[in-house]
Amino acid sequence: MPRSWPILVFFLFCTVTVVQAATVEHSFNVGTLSVPRICQPGNVSVTAVNGRLPGPLIEVNEGDDVVIHVVNDSPYNVTIHWHGVFQRRTPWADGPAMVTQCPIRPGGRYTYRFQVAGQEGTLWWHAHSSFMRATVYGALVIRPRLGAGAYPFPKPDGEKIVLLGAWWNDDTVLLERQAFLSGTTIASAVAYTINGEPGDFYDCNATTITVLTRAH
Repeated sequence: MPRSWPILVFFLFCTVTVVQAATVEHSFNVGTLSVPRICQPGNVSVTAVNGRLPGPLIEVNEGDDVVIHVVNDSPYNVTIHWHGVFQRRTPWADGPAMVTQCPIRPGGRYTYRFQVAGQEGTLWWHAHSSFMRATVYGALVIRPRLGAGAYPFPKPDGEKIVLLGAWWNDDTVLLERQAFLSGTTIASAVAYTINGEPGDFYDCNATTITVLTRAH
């Protein structure tokens, strides 16, 4: 074999690896959303992403680059944390307010750029400023680079995203401010949620509960 072949083969391998990786890009618009109170009349204003609770699902393959453009149209400072992402060489994209970045002020925008390398699984993203994470959150799914055949278990018949949360019938940012100023604790949640909806123990919301069906 000519001496140049090993170098050529290695170069081709690296080229294929780079081509397989992709850039996954999303835009997050953080704003105010009016939603019904649980078991009480009237609506409550909460902060949410893209007018949804939970926010957008981010699906990537291991090794992909992630680019998230955040536009803050809410009245509060906000940052986004990618919970469980290793953030190798990108600590400034981690999200904790006043730790790795300054908050995104109302009317401002910021772009997060990081790579999901060396890990797989179902993680989540959430606000990392004040108590806003109660409504600003969503799932982040990192799939194996080689597809379902690389799972450490048999390929499942189906997949369901399940996000558990807590719910207050008030603006959680204001609740936190009131607790801070009064020196008291924040009141307990009035409900717990599955994918943003209350469970079937809350009869007053029987038409909006989350229902998970078995895959066939």
